[in-house]
Amino acid sequence: MGWETRRGRGRYYTRSRREGGRVVREYVGTGPIAELAAQADALHRQLRAVERAQRQAVRMLAAPPELQRLDRLVMELYRASLLVAGYHQHARGAWRRRRPR
Repeated sequence: MGWETRRGRGRYYTRSRREGGRVVREYVGTGPIAELAAQADALHRQLRAVERAQRQAVRMLAAPPELQRLDRLVMELYRASLLVAGYHQHARGAWRRRRPR
C-alpha cells in the first residue's frame, strides 16, 4: 500500500491485496479521496495491531506463571544469542546483522 509517483504526473494511492495466492494492486485515486483512503487503511492497520496485541496479552495472562517465566527466559536467551552473534534489533523490529566498519 502506498503513494506512488510515475513519470512526474503527480501522486496516486494504491492498495495491495491477495487474490487467489497472488498479490494484486488496486488503484484507489488521487487527491482528497485518496487521502481519505490512505487514512482509513492506516487506521485499519492500527486496529489490527491492537487486536493482535490484545489476543497475545490474553493468551499470556491465561498461561500458568511457570510458563510465563519460561517464555521470558527463552526470549532473554534468544536476544542474548543474537547480540553475541553480531546482530542488533532495528527499531524494536527485525534483527539485522551489524555491518563491518
